[in-house]
Amino acid sequence: MRPMKQLIDQASWNRREHFSFFSAFEEPFFGVVAEVDAAPALARAKALGLSFFQVYLHAALTAVNQVENLRYRVEDGQVYCYEQINVSPTLGRPDHTFGFSFVPYHPDLRTFGESLSAEADAVRQSSGLRLSPETARPDVIHFSALPWVNFTSLTHARSFSHPDSIPKISVGRLRPDGSRQLMPVAVNVHHGLADGYHVGLFLQAFQRELNGGQYAP
Repeated sequence: MRPMKQLIDQASWNRREHFSFFSAFEEPFFGVVAEVDAAPALARAKALGLSFFQVYLHAALTAVNQVENLRYRVEDGQVYCYEQINVSPTLGRPDHTFGFSFVPYHPDLRTFGESLSAEADAVRQSSGLRLSPETARPDVIHFSALPWVNFTSLTHARSFSHPDSIPKISVGRLRPDGSRQLMPVAVNVHHGLADGYHVGLFLQAFQRELNGGQYAP
């Protein structure tokens, strides 16, 4: 099934000038790093017998789908809003390499987990980056986890000659703080499509989802 998307009428779009201005930059992306409290998600993962990664990845993707500006993509100079955003996470192997993957969004945590588990198995049984039309889809976020590093800033490898408008979200090692487990979150987005306000909306939604949503035991 082809992904559903709607063309944005730039003539009446309130971001028309913003988009035109930042799209002319060699690097139109900006990044923000903030912390969220992952303690509720840790407890929920344990209670449900699920991996912490599955729980917080689903929470992040659910949050992305709640913020319209993070569903915008630039294609051949036009801006589209996708009805649903999926995720292309980097998944690790025992030899410490990683492969790209594609996991479709599903509102049900366990159904989402089944697809994630299948992709993790496929990555472990493969080598190289696993580049494919699925991992190159525009209706995704690029997601990575650095559980070894409690980072305070983060940059991404970028090919400026390749047009890109896909948000990039990374999380790092937990930092205990009393009853909280603080997790750094780096969010990098195309400034022609989203501002700090929209990143703030995502972080608020991410925290809400980490706090339990409909999956709280």
